[in-house]
Amino acid sequence: MPQGAVGTPATHVPVLQTASAPATRPDNKKIVEGGTFLRLGADPPTLDPHLTTDVNSAIYAVEIYGGLMTIDRNLAIVGDLAESWEVSADGRTTTFRIHPDAKFHDGRKVTANDIKWSLERAADPLTEAFNASVFLGDIVGVSQKLSGASTAISGVQVINDSTITITIDAPKPYFLSKLTYPVSFVLDQQNVESGRDWIFEPNGTGPFKLAEYRPGEILRLEKFDGYHLGSAMIDGVEFLISGGNSMLMYENDELHISGIPLSLLEGVLDPANALSGEVVAAPPQFDIEYFGLNTTEPPFDDIKVRQAFNYAIDRQTLASTLLEDLVVPAAGILPPGFPGYNPDLQGYEFDPEKARRLVQESKYGALDELPRIILTLPGNFGAGVSPSIEAMLAMWEENLGVNIQLQQTEWGTFLQDLHQNRFQMFGGLGWIADYPDPENFLDVLFHSKSSNNQSLYKNGNLDILLERARVELDETARFELYHQAEAIIVDDAPWVPLWHSNGGSVLIKPNVNDYFLFPLVIPKYRYVYFTE
Repeated sequence: MPQGAVGTPATHVPVLQTASAPATRPDNKKIVEGGTFLRLGADPPTLDPHLTTDVNSAIYAVEIYGGLMTIDRNLAIVGDLAESWEVSADGRTTTFRIHPDAKFHDGRKVTANDIKWSLERAADPLTEAFNASVFLGDIVGVSQKLSGASTAISGVQVINDSTITITIDAPKPYFLSKLTYPVSFVLDQQNVESGRDWIFEPNGTGPFKLAEYRPGEILRLEKFDGYHLGSAMIDGVEFLISGGNSMLMYENDELHISGIPLSLLEGVLDPANALSGEVVAAPPQFDIEYFGLNTTEPPFDDIKVRQAFNYAIDRQTLASTLLEDLVVPAAGILPPGFPGYNPDLQGYEFDPEKARRLVQESKYGALDELPRIILTLPGNFGAGVSPSIEAMLAMWEENLGVNIQLQQTEWGTFLQDLHQNRFQMFGGLGWIADYPDPENFLDVLFHSKSSNNQSLYKNGNLDILLERARVELDETARFELYHQAEAIIVDDAPWVPLWHSNGGSVLIKPNVNDYFLFPLVIPKYRYVYFTE
């Protein structure tokens, strides 16, 4: 799902999930029951899980709500509301049995009808759930429901209060993974239909209840004692949205966790600094930062211009000098260590002469014949542009003679416009994995019929490879299909892939235990506990 840019020096703060190792204290200090975990946060564009499309919204959604499946601390796909499941011999129908202790926050038991209603609400065209087609589209009848041709999803059948079956159009190895995405989360019909403000008093099923939300100020979660997978050890989490200097707030004990700006990292790591013992290394995320190019608008309707923009920037120098190796230059789309990653993929080296030659070979014929280019970034009007983006703009101007105009819009508006394909060129954002499968990058972002294909990129051969990979059950053969698909994407250049995060450092208070740093957004706060 989209996230804010990951390649700027000041963004390596734990607003973004970053690794899979826990920040656990090895000593035998006494466990303290309860307590509130304090951290900075951001206003979510939405608190409706079915409308969630970005990291800022998902961080809250995965704690307040839940679906049939979830991702555990080992990044395995496991049951959430589903206690068990069985797949039919043909691989198309899965029978889910609901956990007998699964309850909404008001104490009412979750039933199969709640799951069916929720899926049908997500696929209702009136809901306008942007990601419903992407993450639920494998289910038989969803496309008809989305188009308004049907009032129900034929592939979802209630057997009894505790049993439901879901039938998909073909056996697909990643289907259960898709049920961890917020668009599939279960809602309480009565709660949703109580009025437009239901999202401020949601009756979810997750480990935490939404206790308070004041936009621009604070969002507070309170543990749900009746959570069926085991209630949280802390009383709650407070996300301080009003902002502030996280390092100063951390030192004043106003926060339990803080990112470390690059400018301060060396000093914090100094053994003479009292904070050095509180630094925790954060391994890489499963992410990529990129510029998107609208392949239907000039000049990016010409593949040679798109390739030229890739050759005209020096990723390696920027990563090593400006970003101090906190990022790894991207050769392709999939991040290192991710399932299906191809270490042999050849990306774009820095070659300004070749970049200029490609533009001259394009239908535009000359550098000075390129039309005006507008790059849209998320950010309030007048907000500063990251040094890395400024450096790349300078490289394009120096190597291609292109003076790119900047336009900035607030994050929520940016997402809406992104979904409507209103940009000629867009950047300042990245994609972080929703679940550990290459389909979540290559198919979700580049298939010609995917709503997340914001470059409006089309390649018939690519679509065929991606569709074959969807139903290939042999993992080795499937990953080879994705390798071929990724090579096509890189060559066609609908994106300018920039880099993947390479980890970083965060400060975590010594009395905080099991604050897991994951490479993707999953429920995490029920694991946290305090010690004396």
